[in-house]
Amino acid sequence: MKLIDQTWYLFKKEILLEWRSKYAFNGVLLYIVSTVFICYISFKITPGLAGSNGYKIVWNVLFWIIILFASVNAIAKSFMQESKNRLLYYYTIASPQAIILSKTIYNILLMSLLSTLALIVYMVFFPNTIGDLLFYFLAVLLGGLSFSTVFTMISAIASKAGNNGTLMSILSFPVIIPVILVLIRLSKGAMDGLERSLSYGDMCVLCAINVIVIATSLLLFPYLWRD
Repeated sequence: MKLIDQTWYLFKKEILLEWRSKYAFNGVLLYIVSTVFICYISFKITPGLAGSNGYKIVWNVLFWIIILFASVNAIAKSFMQESKNRLLYYYTIASPQAIILSKTIYNILLMSLLSTLALIVYMVFFPNTIGDLLFYFLAVLLGGLSFSTVFTMISAIASKAGNNGTLMSILSFPVIIPVILVLIRLSKGAMDGLERSLSYGDMCVLCAINVIVIATSLLLFPYLWRD
């Protein structure tokens, strides 16, 4: 019960800080809109691309690349923006599990919102080629969840190495590549309008990765927190 209370109060703190500054949300939203617009211009100056056989693949892969870099920009600051004095204060009032859980839940909420807005903006600029829109939206939410759990854990590790952004990129690469491959395959099935049961295996893989990452965060973060 104590862990739940601490997590809830820390989560509200994250929401309050973001509401006051809106730095992460506005910055990443601007990145999404501007990137989608640039891609739109690039597509427009390439005649025949929209009607080609590979358009769906390009549409899908490009969307996930945008979401990937948006999640990095949004979540990288999770621990890197925290000063040593603030972390020391957290050390005296809350458990390390509550801190990592609160940041993970907040980042999941943030990425779910940003992923939904990104999909809407993307579909406004580009022709809708999705066969099963509801299932594709579910894949987008799973993608936001996966990116949130992975990058939150990596951000916590990188923060203990002098807030090294390069280290975060190196550590996240072997974890995020399998996630992206599964997400592209899952969303491609939704775009083609395939039977949903064919994609249940990919959904289970994503859920298993998220469970493993969250469990690893809860186990490792207390040791990182002691340093």
